[in-house]
Amino acid sequence: MSLPTLAQAFDASFQQVQWVVIAYLVAITTVIVSVRRLGDMTGHRRLLLIGVFLFTVASVLCGLASTLWLLIAARAAQGLGAAIMMALTMAFVGATVPKSKVGSAMGLLGTMSAIGTALGPSLGGILISELGWRAIFLVNLPLGFLIFLLVHRYLPIDNHRQKTDRAGFDHPGTLLLALTLTAYTLAMTIGHGSFGPRNMALLVAAVLGAGLFTFAETRAESPLIRLAMFRNPLLNASLAMSALVSTVMMATLVVGPFYLSRTLGLNPALIGLVLSVGPFFAALTGVPAGRLTDRLGAQRMTILGLIGIAAGSFMLSMMPATLGIYGYIAPSSSSQSAMPCSRRPTTPPL
Repeated sequence: MSLPTLAQAFDASFQQVQWVVIAYLVAITTVIVSVRRLGDMTGHRRLLLIGVFLFTVASVLCGLASTLWLLIAARAAQGLGAAIMMALTMAFVGATVPKSKVGSAMGLLGTMSAIGTALGPSLGGILISELGWRAIFLVNLPLGFLIFLLVHRYLPIDNHRQKTDRAGFDHPGTLLLALTLTAYTLAMTIGHGSFGPRNMALLVAAVLGAGLFTFAETRAESPLIRLAMFRNPLLNASLAMSALVSTVMMATLVVGPFYLSRTLGLNPALIGLVLSVGPFFAALTGVPAGRLTDRLGAQRMTILGLIGIAAGSFMLSMMPATLGIYGYIAPSSSSQSAMPCSRRPTTPPL
């Protein structure tokens, strides 16, 4: 929602300003697979407090950034904190909720996440309109402070007993994963929409990096990703589905604000309200989807959710601009409402 405003504030192109989102996502993707292992090494409560602190400080740095590239660097740090909070939150749910209620718990978690996602664009649009883009980052300072106090007050203190079988941290794998993802995203974004020799070189580097990462994981004592898991066809299908759903969601979130701003001519406050409609419907469907998953099974609900996402995405691509806001809201809301149904609940241990 803020990307058009940032592009104008820093006089940047779409390819440049989208790194505000990409840096955040690359940081999350690189670190999130290692968070639970780090939690085993340092303590889950302690690591969660570190994640909240890092996210809050990085948010302040984002709000104070004087150049686009400083903002992007701060967003990467913010992504590290977000990865810690996301992974440990899901782990706590999987460890504390009975298996028969996991669907409902995940649905409730999805609803709360969707409520936050719905409030974010609308609040952000108002803050940008009234106080400027820096306010959308600085508002995280009091929120982060509150979360830090709640975690410190209510989560149990970590058990500091030593574990002889404690796994180590895969430093080479983490570095290779970060470099591979960075090379791929650079290949897809530089060149102002054209695909030239630099893009091809970066894409080749990404492919080589993926090969090196795979090789490193086969030799690592405590790999980030255990390649033996991919022998399970059901897991492979689930991972591919999750990747596709996330791709559709993030593409909509990045491109949508530019469409609403430059094609429909909406101001930031109205853009925020429009972008909040989809998550609002997702919040309404989160808990019912979780309960239906407990009754009907994850497979049926996943299929229904994917059908809804595909239908909404197809309608969104076909809607003419003459339909205005309603032509955007109807299909995007349909697609996002189906997302809670398309996500299979998992119960990974702490």
